[in-house]
Amino acid sequence: MFSALNLRIGFFLAVRQIKRASLWTTGLIVFVMVLTFLNLVVVSGVLVGIVQGSIDSHRTQDTGDVIVSSLDDKKYIENSPEVIGIIKSLPQVKDASARYRLGGTLEANYKTRKETDKPNIAVTQIIGIDPVAENNVSNMSKNIIKGEYLSPDDYDQIVLGSLLLEEDFSFNALFATLKNVSPGVKIRVNVNGVQREVTVKGVFESKVQDISRNAYMIDSQFRSIIGRNDGNVSEIAIKLNQGIDPKEVSEALVLSGVDEVAKIKTYYEAQPQFLKDVIKTFAMLGNMLSSIGLAVASITIFIVIFINAITRRKFIGILKGIGINGKAIEASYVFQSIFYALCGSAVGLVLVYAVLVPFFIAHPIDFPFSDGILVAPFDQTIFRVGLLVLSTVIAGYIPARMIVRKNTLDSILGRN
Repeated sequence: MFSALNLRIGFFLAVRQIKRASLWTTGLIVFVMVLTFLNLVVVSGVLVGIVQGSIDSHRTQDTGDVIVSSLDDKKYIENSPEVIGIIKSLPQVKDASARYRLGGTLEANYKTRKETDKPNIAVTQIIGIDPVAENNVSNMSKNIIKGEYLSPDDYDQIVLGSLLLEEDFSFNALFATLKNVSPGVKIRVNVNGVQREVTVKGVFESKVQDISRNAYMIDSQFRSIIGRNDGNVSEIAIKLNQGIDPKEVSEALVLSGVDEVAKIKTYYEAQPQFLKDVIKTFAMLGNMLSSIGLAVASITIFIVIFINAITRRKFIGILKGIGINGKAIEASYVFQSIFYALCGSAVGLVLVYAVLVPFFIAHPIDFPFSDGILVAPFDQTIFRVGLLVLSTVIAGYIPARMIVRKNTLDSILGRN
């Protein structure tokens, strides 16, 4: 389309015009490009980040990087001690937490309840844990909002999720909750047909609602309650060393034969399908909104280049009159458009990766169901840079082409 000579001349004309242009005008156009770039990246990034924050919470507070759980037709992982030994022997593994899990009920105010009163009972998953190992994997102690976290010798004590308590969860029509329960209050645990009076030691809160409806006891006592003294656990959450691909460890466990007695899933595979579907939906919405910004930027560049070319019609006519090829003049405006797009994208990249992404990591958006972050994969961002440059080039070429095609004499004399 453009010969090498036309491109060289066009580049020379573009540089000359940009140097002579008003600094305010150039700055304003670049500013528009920056805003457009941020709209392309940040809008979709925040929408996806809302759900990504929930996925990250599942990963850090529940499944770990890899979760090993019982087979569908089994109540526990057979030969759990051997499986745990295999897991801990892998060099990629940083920590692992073995959990006993069984459904049960919690009852409060049973000492003061009258015979005519309705029992104050909540149904929940009761989980037996090694408090130290669990905290190393899920950092559970940081989520305690009342009272204290468990310690290894806390017999007859329990930690409750905030959604089990009426004062922290208002949707009582959906779930039964415990009334008048706080740290220090005694409640009754009923699991596997065994009742045990325990003291509430703490209350924790998580953005993952399933976790906030669980109750936790130390594993040594919970084993005796459910009558499981063979060391076979319900699940094992694995935390890996930084930078390790969870798929790598999952495949290593399969090669070790662990898949014969347990299900092995990476944190992503263990996520609910609806979360994956919501991410796709939000990404689609973000792209739709971003496309509007891209169209606005294209129109802005079109108008700027068109006005610039109109006001320089006489100059363009003179250039053509002295033998400058029209393609070279068109190329000069294309180069100007590329300059504006690249400058805006460069500033935008610095803002996104040096300012916004670290800011959102340090200060996530506090949504009710997740800590929203900014998701901006570098490859997708570069693709958006390409979109911005392409749309800007097209928007700059069309008006330049319209003016250059005018009759040379008419352009010099200013005639329509």
